[in-house]
Amino acid sequence: MQTIAIAVVAVVLIGTTGCATSNHPEPEQVQVLRDDLFPSHHLFSVETPDEIFALNADAKDFVRRTQVSQHDTHQNMRALLNQIFDYSELGLLYQGSANSIASETFDNRAANCLSLSVMTYAMARAAGLMPQFYQVNIPEYWTRRDGYNLLNGHINLRVQPMPNSQQLSLLTPYIDVDFDPQAVRSRFDRVPISKDRVVAMFYNNKGADALIANSYSRAYAYFRAAAKADATLGQVWVNLGVLYRKQDAYGAAENSYQRALSLNDENLTAWENLALLYRLTDRKEQAHTIQARITAKREANPFYHFILGEEALDNESPEAALVHYRAAMRLDRTQHEVMFGMGRAYYELGDITKAEHFLSRAANLASSDQDKQRYQRKISALQSSN
Repeated sequence: MQTIAIAVVAVVLIGTTGCATSNHPEPEQVQVLRDDLFPSHHLFSVETPDEIFALNADAKDFVRRTQVSQHDTHQNMRALLNQIFDYSELGLLYQGSANSIASETFDNRAANCLSLSVMTYAMARAAGLMPQFYQVNIPEYWTRRDGYNLLNGHINLRVQPMPNSQQLSLLTPYIDVDFDPQAVRSRFDRVPISKDRVVAMFYNNKGADALIANSYSRAYAYFRAAAKADATLGQVWVNLGVLYRKQDAYGAAENSYQRALSLNDENLTAWENLALLYRLTDRKEQAHTIQARITAKREANPFYHFILGEEALDNESPEAALVHYRAAMRLDRTQHEVMFGMGRAYYELGDITKAEHFLSRAANLASSDQDKQRYQRKISALQSSN
């Protein structure tokens, strides 16, 4: 299985396999950050934290229009957040691959949950409110993009009025904001995180985009900035390891994976990439031991089987894909992505009736209007072709 680590929303940890060779260099002692491997990284500008959270004039006007002097703070807070979510007013669309600063998110009206949360945080601050980011502790959850497995994370935020020393209140009103209602329904635990951590996540996601696009110096510039912003974000070190491995800097890659594991020994993505590195450097027994432990831990995770099904479809093996999707369904029948995968596999096998059945199930389970409409269009296309 090939995996890329992503920070909130989508970080990329590439697991591209290659042919092992007995002439590999011995892992050298190196610093984890390796500017010397990417001498042109400084040519790529990285957004500053101020730029990430800055609002343009139109966005500031949007905030001002939601704040009415005759209303109390809680009414104005609710008005702002309602307007952000109101499609007729702003038309925000969830787009998993859109990593944008706050002003771009407002103008483009499409972003992932991290960028939407950044924009909402900035708007809440502009309205004189007190937002707080949270990282949601969701199970390992993968999606596919351009042939890569992306390990997704998730954040949301709580917005409340600024404390007022002139008032005594036993109950402070607040509103929780989450751009993924499915995560809210699942009620996963969450922990507060700093603004610096969110900046690091933003850089990590941008680095992942560059890595997928084979722009390695740009990717390094972003991963380096992420590590500087928050050196405790494990996904950054995993992704740096992937980047180093693609440059055949095996010692640097191993150091980077080990840095991630020193932060969290249960980082399965770091272990998986370390196992891949061991296979590339003829340490097959160690790789096998690690991979067996990872697989045992993942067997109960429906998204582990789901991503194996996705890979099987990519490899034009719909029968194998069905085996993996069914395993995912046995563990969780509520995931629309799995039903969509089943529909695609049956379509590839020529069973249009079952393909339509599972596409309908996917549409019924989808939480967003975008996904529902996407599945319905595919159902209509199937029906019109019969």
